[in-house]
Amino acid sequence: MNNTKTSFFLLLITLILPGLVVAQGPTPEFNPDAVASDDSTIKSRAFRFVYGASLTDLEPGAKVRVWIPMATSNHEQDVDLESVTLPGEFKETKEEKFGNSIIYFEAVANEKGEVPLEVSYRVIRRELTELNREHVPQSNEKWLQASAKVPNDETLRKALIEDSKIGDETIEVARQLYFGVNKRMKYDKPADKPGWGQGDSQFAFEKCYGNCTDFHSLFISAALNLKIPSRFEIGFPIPEERGAGKVGGYHCWAKFLSDNKWVPIDISEADKNPDMEEYYFGNLTADRVTFSVGRDLELQPAPAAGPINYLAYPYAEVDGKPHNKFRKEFRYEDIDTTGT
Repeated sequence: MNNTKTSFFLLLITLILPGLVVAQGPTPEFNPDAVASDDSTIKSRAFRFVYGASLTDLEPGAKVRVWIPMATSNHEQDVDLESVTLPGEFKETKEEKFGNSIIYFEAVANEKGEVPLEVSYRVIRRELTELNREHVPQSNEKWLQASAKVPNDETLRKALIEDSKIGDETIEVARQLYFGVNKRMKYDKPADKPGWGQGDSQFAFEKCYGNCTDFHSLFISAALNLKIPSRFEIGFPIPEERGAGKVGGYHCWAKFLSDNKWVPIDISEADKNPDMEEYYFGNLTADRVTFSVGRDLELQPAPAAGPINYLAYPYAEVDGKPHNKFRKEFRYEDIDTTGT
């Protein structure tokens, strides 16, 4: 079930109108109880996620180019686009390296020096466990490639697992890396110490603290050195408590390939919740939504700055230079499935 293409066809019809674009598409086939698993113990969650933000601190009238990631359906989530509200025409593009869906638009800052944007989705997210991992027919070489801040690094790997302790089973080797990273790292985002949050594995290795990007970059660097295909995924966490509210910021996790299946890990959540350390090796809760995968993303049309480290928040350029000032307005609302 995927109505995204249909929704976009209806959305694009409205784009002949200048100025403010408010596009909506029907999603009559949305089924919050659909769970792609043959086991009834797999948990799922249905919710609305609003990707809201306002670019700020711009000169009124400034011309801005904006790229934002677009949530799409995948193995663990079904996504329906509800509406797109932007101050101008937009188009959907494909990021060239990993195929991420991107919304691109150009706008002029309003009298407050802001560019507001909002995209609303309805999502069914499924828990990932050993029972429903995604099967991959064959490995893709792109998941063995290093990136600017995530090199294939033997030094980092040896600090986590010595040569003499490398076994034959990928799952067990990855398990040692997972616990090694969690033992070495501390989840910390000190305001007076810049450098964290870039997903820089060398920074994570040396400083031993950071956020989810740093935890998983360190793991991936070590995994690549052992020729274990690995990938970075980023999106947003949904508060465990049912209801509605704000979402403070992005969250990310990783997956590695073992026996032709993607095995998920969430090391930073394991660090914050020690009782869940075992769970987060091989499992992910349904309390999240994915927006993009991979690093050094090649957005289209190409930004003046070149490849983008990763994409969760809006990326904007003014006169060919990145503009990073924006106000977060992300929020969620659980969908009541009682009686449906």
